[in-house]
Amino acid sequence: MKILVTGGLGFIGSHTVVELQNEGFEVLVADNLSNSSIDVLEGIGRITGTKPAFENIDLRDKKAVQEFFSKHPDISGVIHFAASKAVGESVENPLLYYENNIAALIYILQELQQKDQASFIFSSSCTVYGQAEKMPITENAPVQQSLSPYGNTKQIGEEIISDVAKVSHIKAVLLRYFNPIGAHPSSEIGELPLGVPQNLVPFITQTGMGLRSELSVYGNDYPTPDGTCIRDYIHVVDLAKAHVAALQRLLEKKNLEAVETFNLGTGTGSSVLEVIAAFEKVSCQKLPYKIVGRREGDIVSAYANTDKANTVLGWKAKYTLEEALDSAWKWEKKIRN
Repeated sequence: MKILVTGGLGFIGSHTVVELQNEGFEVLVADNLSNSSIDVLEGIGRITGTKPAFENIDLRDKKAVQEFFSKHPDISGVIHFAASKAVGESVENPLLYYENNIAALIYILQELQQKDQASFIFSSSCTVYGQAEKMPITENAPVQQSLSPYGNTKQIGEEIISDVAKVSHIKAVLLRYFNPIGAHPSSEIGELPLGVPQNLVPFITQTGMGLRSELSVYGNDYPTPDGTCIRDYIHVVDLAKAHVAALQRLLEKKNLEAVETFNLGTGTGSSVLEVIAAFEKVSCQKLPYKIVGRREGDIVSAYANTDKANTVLGWKAKYTLEEALDSAWKWEKKIRN
């Protein structure tokens, strides 16, 4: 079966392409390279022995999307990653995020709506829960008003998909990620942030390499055991495997509803200081960091209840925090050397 992966040369997309090819799927990657590198295609090829088909396309161009689907009428499923994802940037430039994250989604769904059947996997986020009242967070936790345009695009995206599924043959799975980290064990692909990293782990590994003078820890006065924020850090390979499990569920018509939702995490929360300590252990070096003031928009704690994904999808995260950090560190050293 031919599967379209939008944003397939990005961090999570590229790892998912690898897992799809390992399972025997024919993969078609669509990416405009705005936040990725064409070199990733070679890395995927070295891991799997096959470079996926690739097309450089901007999904905000409606006509280009129409022509793309006309050219590839045999697409059986779509895993949609292509979106902007930096919270801070979305606050500064909301229209960029609404255009990129919403318009592209609509244009793809308009094409899928014309098919007799279509399977659609949506890259969503735990940001839809905001600061949940109870930990760990289940799929039944209420969706909160978003603190950023980025988070709002994920909420709106979920609503659009649910509305379209009611009046079409599209079946969908919404995957709400917690905090993806790490790199492929081969060190052939990994996270490639452009400019200053927006996420904790790339900032840690770049600081470890001496590219950054020190890491800023935003606040140590939160109501947590060590005062720093708590998140659920999931290895990107585990996350990628969950996408394959979700896609297979739809293709095999095992879904019980037109739209299903799953949280993807480890089920364990780790504080910023615990992540730093784990990195110091795997890298065998001290990490320079300083405590600074809280960062606006940060929630105190977020980690997943993964029971539904474990039982219904038959998927479970396997990598530990230390294993994920070790893979990220090996990747960082490789790309710098």
